[in-house]
Amino acid sequence: MGKHHLMIGTWVKPGVIITVAFDDEKLTLELVKKTDIPQDEPISWMAFDHQRKNIYGASMKKWSSHRVDSPSDIVHTGSFEIGGHPKAKEADTKTRAIFLLPARKPPYNVYCNPFYDYAGYGNIFNINSDGSLKENIQDYEYCDKSAIHGMVFDPTETYLYSADMWANRVWCHKKIDDQGRLETVGFTEAEGKKDHPRWVEMHPSGRYLYALMEAGNRVCEYVIDPQTHLPVYTHRWFPLIPPGIPNPHMYRSDVVFLTQSSNYLFATSRANSFDLTGYIAAFKISDSGSIERQICLNPTPTSGGHSNAASPCPWSDEWLALTDDEKGGIEIYRWHKEFLARVARLEVGEKGFGMNAIWYD
Repeated sequence: MGKHHLMIGTWVKPGVIITVAFDDEKLTLELVKKTDIPQDEPISWMAFDHQRKNIYGASMKKWSSHRVDSPSDIVHTGSFEIGGHPKAKEADTKTRAIFLLPARKPPYNVYCNPFYDYAGYGNIFNINSDGSLKENIQDYEYCDKSAIHGMVFDPTETYLYSADMWANRVWCHKKIDDQGRLETVGFTEAEGKKDHPRWVEMHPSGRYLYALMEAGNRVCEYVIDPQTHLPVYTHRWFPLIPPGIPNPHMYRSDVVFLTQSSNYLFATSRANSFDLTGYIAAFKISDSGSIERQICLNPTPTSGGHSNAASPCPWSDEWLALTDDEKGGIEIYRWHKEFLARVARLEVGEKGFGMNAIWYD
């Protein structure tokens, strides 16, 4: 196959998008370019549009869009304030743009989540013909204590599921018009009072949802009720830190993603001290979408810092990217015969590097 380019953002200022290249024959990672973007808008979570022609960024107090002409030619095209609560956009509040989910079906809106304080609303942006962000078309409701960190659509993109860390629940919203606006369907409380759902992933069958619990340090399996469309806990869960570890409060789980075949699920946890490591877990997924078994729970090279974000390759189950901002690293793993092997690592001397990696080609 040759070289694959990946883009990564940073947790802190100044704003920069890092492009790296992974050669899957030579098994090397190299720095391609550091692209300067607005200084006050570092991207802590980024995602491509459906054509991989634009990057959308959660950029501290803004939502941003960037045109991608090539791996080394990325141009900032717009920035928009956080919507919802009037205090969310103010410079002296802790509210931060934390996550966004670009739709894969028309009208290709971008669904955005602020975090920390005054985060009781999601923001929906429509796009221009070139894919750049256009305008905020709705601030849809969660609740006053909400802090959403991850979302996923069902396969039809009719229902949107949101992991609410601070309200300790998983929400369901439904599209109500051809503009992609939403209304609230309801929510399912997390099983554990201190689970704190952080991330959600859905099987392409639409029947199973996987919720990662940041404080619970586990992945919980849910089925989707075909009548209510709400998640129903199956009472099956799997650990993201070693069971019985004496200091569970020193860990917080991060992300959960299916591979492109949906045969496997990866999830990660982070440590709260650089003296400890995070973990990466892999699971076998059945054809129906249930979790068949946990395959591994491997220590990661660092604590992960704010990150330890796993990014499966969109075109093959073979490759997986992992980033950390403890040492500022990105690494590539090979997934083969249900074993995980690191094949390349690159440390980038950039403050706050690296947040999630996105695969360009």
